[in-house]
Parts: sequence; structure tokens; C-alpha cells
Amino acid sequence: MKAEDVPQDDSKSYDGQRKLLYAVNNNGDYQGVTSTGWETESFATQLAVDDLNEQTQHALSSAQQGLSSPLAYHMLSLRFDIASLSQSSGYFQWQIKRHYRPEIFNKLSDKKLKKYADVMNITIAELKKIPEKL
Repeated sequence: MKAEDVPQDDSKSYDGQRKLLYAVNNNGDYQGVTSTGWETESFATQLAVDDLNEQTQHALSSAQQGLSSPLAYHMLSLRFDIASLSQSSGYFQWQIKRHYRPEIFNKLSDKKLKKYADVMNITIAELKKIPEKL
């Protein structure tokens, strides 16, 4: 893409910020160019955010019904996925999935819960609790 063709669509997802992109200048060399957003990127980002919000709402509803533990809700509300939570906490992905089960989660020691709480930057009490609504 040429430097003069870098989109400047004032994306609301950028929240007034600018993003550094690399484009070709008139000499054919790459140079850094800032962008205020691109409509297509903004649309894709909004779809992804909407999907994450829907997953979070589903996890909250599931936890409120006792079908899953608060861990699933907190993980999604803080924008973790199983892979990133696994990497950050040191738990295997299968262990995290197992901890989604309320009967397993409720038996976890404070030491194990503290790993999750530290990664998510919340207290153990907050980790055990779910909000009434988003």
C-alpha cells in the first residue's frame, strides 16, 4: 500500500489514538505511517467484540444457573481464552476446562485459586463471586 493510500477513517475503536502502519513511499521504500483507522478493520473488530460479549453473557448465565463455575465467566470478562489463561497460570488447558465444573471449582484450594486470581488481578473472593448482570 502506498503511504498516501493509508486509510484515515477515524475508527471509534481507536478511541482517538493512531496506529502505526508501514507503507511504501514515493521512492519505493517502506516507511511508518500513522492511521486513524480503517472502516473494514473497525467493522471486524466490532464483530469480534460483540462475539466476546455474547460469550461472556452466556458464561455468566451458565454460572448463575450453576452449570459452570465463576472461572469461565471471569476468564471471558477479562478477555482471556483457555490458551492464554493456561500459559499465564501454569495450569494445563484440560485442568482449566475441568475447573469450569462447579463441583470441582468449589473444592479447589486457596493456593490453586490464588494462581487464577493473581493472573486475573482480582482477589480470591472476587473470583468465587459472579455478578447479577453484566
